[in-house]
Amino acid sequence: MSDFELKHKTASKFSEHVAHKITQCLKFLLNIFYGTKYAKRAVILETIAAVPGMVAGMFNHLKALRRMKDDEGWIRELLDEAENERMHLMIFLDIAKPSWVERTLVLLGQAAFIMVYSLIYVLSSKVAHRVVGYFEEEACKSYTEYLSKIDDGEVENVVAPKIAIDYYKLPSDAMLRDVIVRIREDEAKHRDRNHSFADAYESNNLPAHQY
Repeated sequence: MSDFELKHKTASKFSEHVAHKITQCLKFLLNIFYGTKYAKRAVILETIAAVPGMVAGMFNHLKALRRMKDDEGWIRELLDEAENERMHLMIFLDIAKPSWVERTLVLLGQAAFIMVYSLIYVLSSKVAHRVVGYFEEEACKSYTEYLSKIDDGEVENVVAPKIAIDYYKLPSDAMLRDVIVRIREDEAKHRDRNHSFADAYESNNLPAHQY
């Protein structure tokens, strides 16, 4: 854990303040339902986190078709992000084993966020990617807290689910803590990439079809 760095992009522009406020609202709603129930909190977190990459990939796919230009790998990276977040969700479904009521909440939350994020992306792709950057910052904080609770003995360090062992190619005796560390590394990568996407929109340093 000592090698991991929690980062925060300080909001300095209006668009960044808007993105940060949206993220804080999402965090507030998440805390209302699950607070420190980390495994079940992660189910909601990853349900929402799996949406942006797919939405952004779809819009950029359609844009590339309209403009008949190569996407230069942009779409694949966004879809890979969505797939990675989906796998996080599959892992935590195995750990948390949510009830049908909780699964219903997950579906409702996902449906609402798809509509909201799609609207944000249409209005401003820069703000949309900044939202994800801030959202992933919060995910890194949440998983760091999760790890601390495991290390303090407040959360049991159970055997890692087989789906996680297979996905991350972990040893057969891997534990929950090993999985959380890998997931947090993924979230940190998504955090940095989405902030860089937003910065690229800011400087117009994007693939040709993005202009």
